[in-house]
Amino acid sequence: MTTAREGTCCAEMAMVCLTDFEEYAKEHLSKATWDYYAAGADECCTRDDNLMAYKRIRLRPRILRDVSVSDTRTTVQGTEISFPVGIAPTAFHCLAWHEGEMATARATEAVNTCYITSTYSTCSVEEIAAAAPNGYRWFQLYVYRDRKLSESIIHRVEALGYKALVLTVDVPYTGKRRNDIRNQFKLPPHLKVKNFDGVFQEAAGPAGEEYGVPANTLDPSISWKDVYWLQSLTRLPIIIKGILTKEDAELAVEHGVQGIIVSNHGGRQLDGGPATIDALSEIVDTVQGRIEVYLDGGVRTGSDVLKAVALGAKCVFIGRPAVWGLAYKGEEGLRDVLHILNDEFRLSMALSGCRNVAEINRNLIQFSKL
Repeated sequence: MTTAREGTCCAEMAMVCLTDFEEYAKEHLSKATWDYYAAGADECCTRDDNLMAYKRIRLRPRILRDVSVSDTRTTVQGTEISFPVGIAPTAFHCLAWHEGEMATARATEAVNTCYITSTYSTCSVEEIAAAAPNGYRWFQLYVYRDRKLSESIIHRVEALGYKALVLTVDVPYTGKRRNDIRNQFKLPPHLKVKNFDGVFQEAAGPAGEEYGVPANTLDPSISWKDVYWLQSLTRLPIIIKGILTKEDAELAVEHGVQGIIVSNHGGRQLDGGPATIDALSEIVDTVQGRIEVYLDGGVRTGSDVLKAVALGAKCVFIGRPAVWGLAYKGEEGLRDVLHILNDEFRLSMALSGCRNVAEINRNLIQFSKL
């Protein structure tokens, strides 16, 4: 018969891979919260394909390459990070763990990687910066109908030492997430979109509230000229998140942005678009190294990271797995998720014959199977 203590120990030892954190989160979060994080748009085809696409890609490992010493470090926008995995912008971390984004910031600072803070955070950009003063952070931005809101948050993050702006471009309108509609998802009264605390009070007119702010707040008229508008407001590098085609990748380069995140918003916007790993190659081929290309969506293992880097991603970003780590044990849980991914990535690298990130290239991918 095991004691409670031994039982706890065994439960903790069971966190071996990211799926273990997913199962823990599903069991321990409320149904509405779990459904919110898990949601894809419509039939969730794109959400699910983000994961399945990795399983279709085969590696071509090289052997006898002396992998006794390995180095997972890389750089993004000239800053060194411990391995090519950062935290994608996801909303409402306080739904998963009481310290919310402050815990996320401390975990990413401890692991030395990049945290893209969401506009829709349940902690303010100031609280996040104070929680991890030495952390490397970018800020994810939406453009609002009231442009002054966007301007004011840009000036705040610039003053706080955030190092880049990540402009999300795939949400002129919010995708149809069926379970959120069924659950009538709303932030609980004790939580707010902290960056706009007070701004939207009493403003949720007849259209009601959508994800913590009044409906119809985002500006659907956003276009390429707004990239120039952003450049006129800030000297921070601008990274565009939500590109899935070579045509838009070329336009991004022509408009002078510093990076692209190949993203379909975790399959939460347009259902029926490509998996991000499938869209990556044409974008990398078009960009030709002129700017950095990153990716999010569907990354669950170190070998997924290896495949994305081999296909030309400078770094990948994880969304849902970060939230699962928080749900498990806050800052410590997210550190666990990142350490597991780093260990798996290092092992996949070594088993493929790569000693450092520079040695990872397309020769590692078996294209006949793509």
